Amino acid sequence: MTNTKYTIDDLSTHLFWDVDKSALDFEKSKEQIVYKVLEYGLMKDWNLLKEIYGMETIKNISLELRNLDVVTLSFLATTFNIDKSNFRCYKLKQSGPNFWNY
Repeated sequence: MTNTKYTIDDLSTHLFWDVDKSALDFEKSKEQIVYKVLEYGLMKDWNLLKEIYGMETIKNISLELRNLDVVTLSFLATTFNIDKSNFRCYKLKQSGPNFWNY
């Protein structure tokens, strides 16, 4: 269950420049919100995310995300003490061809 004392406006405005913020719901849009904060958020957004969802929910969502940059992936792997290979985004990246290295 999410902590509902916050609104989407409590997060940095630059995170949701591409969507209608009024349509976001902390429960229905949690994967999108977690992804945006992990990839583009500030430390204040990360701290707020922990308060809203809790570490277990963030961990479960981040393990299933299809794409994370290498810095974010390293941060999450260290924070949750999980090997990078357990993240879906890591597996997808390893299985895809890298055209520039042939």
